[in-house]
Amino acid sequence: FLGPREPIAMVSEAWGIDFEGEVAVILGDLALGASREEAAAAIRLVVIVNDVSLRNLIPGELGKGFGFFQGKPSSAFSPVAVTPDELGGAWDGAKLSLPLSCAVNGKPFGCPNAGDDMTFDFPALICHAAKTRPLAAGTIIGSGTVSNKDPDGGPGRPIAEGGRGYACVAEMRTVETIRDGKPKTEFLHFGDTVRVEMKDESGRSIFGAIEQEIVRHER
Repeated sequence: FLGPREPIAMVSEAWGIDFEGEVAVILGDLALGASREEAAAAIRLVVIVNDVSLRNLIPGELGKGFGFFQGKPSSAFSPVAVTPDELGGAWDGAKLSLPLSCAVNGKPFGCPNAGDDMTFDFPALICHAAKTRPLAAGTIIGSGTVSNKDPDGGPGRPIAEGGRGYACVAEMRTVETIRDGKPKTEFLHFGDTVRVEMKDESGRSIFGAIEQEIVRHER
């Protein structure tokens, strides 16, 4: 893992460097085949994540039928993890319903609500992971990139158009392709910075911010 202020060091921009704003939970011990209720009770801590992705490496890996490896380098977690009771009414035991603010080079990129449009909530994800194995205390389960639909059910709109924007570059590129036939937003370049943060209803930072620069890896 990377620290919340540690640079994201990559060999090549051609790999398609992307950020992914997510929420994650940290578990206590959980038995193989746990029920949904047991899975929910195992949630001990909540954090936010920058789940770094290398978009141009992923298609070739998925084509082999085995899943991600090189396309998913080290992730960064928030400097603070909180217990679910600290989240008040925003936490319903299964998901966290607050906006996740994402910025690139100081400009807002997205503020999707982490609870809206969550296809699989945390107990469902935890049960899936525990289907064939016990999960040890300290296991981290991520939500996947936070993403919201538009009110009409279509793809979300960019911040510049009054929408909630996106928590990764890939989603913006996908929406551009749907709308315009091709993407125009580039993946991250060396020297770019990414910031991911979540605030409560009073505007206070809950987890502290993840803020990272993309840099060239030097051996």
